[in-house]
Amino acid sequence: MTQRSDQPSPAADPSGPYELLGVPADAGFDEVQAAKLARLDEVGDDTMARSRIEAAYDAVLMERLKERQQGRVSSAAKSASQREQLAPPPPKLAVPALPQLQLPRVSAPQLRLPGLALATGRELWFPLATSGALLLLLLLAPGFPPDLVLAFATAMAVINLQWRNRRFLAAVGWGFALLCAGLLVGAILAGALSSTLPLGLPLSLTQVQSLPALLLLLLGALLIG
Repeated sequence: MTQRSDQPSPAADPSGPYELLGVPADAGFDEVQAAKLARLDEVGDDTMARSRIEAAYDAVLMERLKERQQGRVSSAAKSASQREQLAPPPPKLAVPALPQLQLPRVSAPQLRLPGLALATGRELWFPLATSGALLLLLLLAPGFPPDLVLAFATAMAVINLQWRNRRFLAAVGWGFALLCAGLLVGAILAGALSSTLPLGLPLSLTQVQSLPALLLLLLGALLIG
């Protein structure tokens, strides 16, 4: 005698495994698995019904596996692809525009070179008188410090340039530049001469070095306008 199995074959069921699970033939794997769990909850402890649902679920999986092995696209995959094509595109997230930072415009400072023009009036006689007195002190008063003479000459040039240009910082800059240039020329001149100048006029090297600086400060005060 042939012993009959208590578990019926889902192929013998005229409704088919999909109808037994309550899903269409193009249902995806997640839908089939969810339908299986829902059907098992419905039948409760009915052993026969639970066996039929498990068999239907296995039959669906075997059918999908055979289709893949034969290189065929399953109906579920076709349906999923069609649903993706028909589904509306996801809404684009609107990214708020970043506020534009407006940096303050910084204009480059314009350099204005002073012109050369002979001073008149007070700007003419003041540097002439001051420089003449300082020159006499430098040549005729050996005991008077030449550094102090140059300090007075630099102050004279700065004051006169301030009167002419109304720019204090520029006047200080020009006075310092004229002093440095004059000292450089004086150092070169003092190095080329001996401690005593020709014609027997005894002058120290410091006095010789101070003369070009005094003259340059006078010319700058008279001509830089």
